[in-house]
Amino acid sequence: MYDAISNDYDRFINWPARLAVEMPFIEGQIQKAAGTGCRVLDAACGTGMHAVALAQLGYQSSGADISSGMIERARINASTAGVSVHFETVGFEHLADTFGRQSFDTVLCLGNSLPHILEKSALAATLTDFAACLRPGGLILLQNRNLDAVLAHHERWMEPQAYRHQGSEWLFLRFYDFDPDGLLSFHMVTLHRQGTNPWRQQVTTARLYPLRQSQLVETLCETGFTGITSYGGMSADPFDPASSGNLVITAISS
Repeated sequence: MYDAISNDYDRFINWPARLAVEMPFIEGQIQKAAGTGCRVLDAACGTGMHAVALAQLGYQSSGADISSGMIERARINASTAGVSVHFETVGFEHLADTFGRQSFDTVLCLGNSLPHILEKSALAATLTDFAACLRPGGLILLQNRNLDAVLAHHERWMEPQAYRHQGSEWLFLRFYDFDPDGLLSFHMVTLHRQGTNPWRQQVTTARLYPLRQSQLVETLCETGFTGITSYGGMSADPFDPASSGNLVITAISS
């Protein structure tokens, strides 16, 4: 899915608006745990925009993603921004082998990436890998959609996104199917047209595990993390499983 949408991904997200909301919280958490100039790994970094923003703020920034298309775009974004970021095409469970054990003060995993892990055993292995990347006392910061609310309210559709540039238009539609095996099928429909030409469409799909807050906290505890705090978003509001839009969790490695 993510190789297929890598060229359109930065059109889908309004990065200036998103970073303006998220970076004060992210940097505040990093400062509290590790200080200025520390080493940060963005696991599942996508097109690398958080890693680039951190590099612009003076952090030693790295990014990883299993999608080679996303990493290609991330390297272009870093070059365009004039910053040095170490990007690698690598997935969960293999980060410490690639970047080295205890190589980072902070690991980020943002943008609803963890639910792409489809089994609890793989979730535990991924969090163990994150812990291996961190120095003792390092920070992990996770951001998922509030899937407790998605399940409780059977929320299929997300807000559409639109982008226009030099006579071209893009529309992005996202929705879930609730599958019989308990997983979700996450679909993205991308519509594009140039001028008044007919719309062209592309549909991509990924499977997701509807990871609840209680399951994630339990697995963090099992893999040795402490000081676990749940928020309802990067506004630092308390997490409400019934109404929060997102789940953001911070924790400390042992």
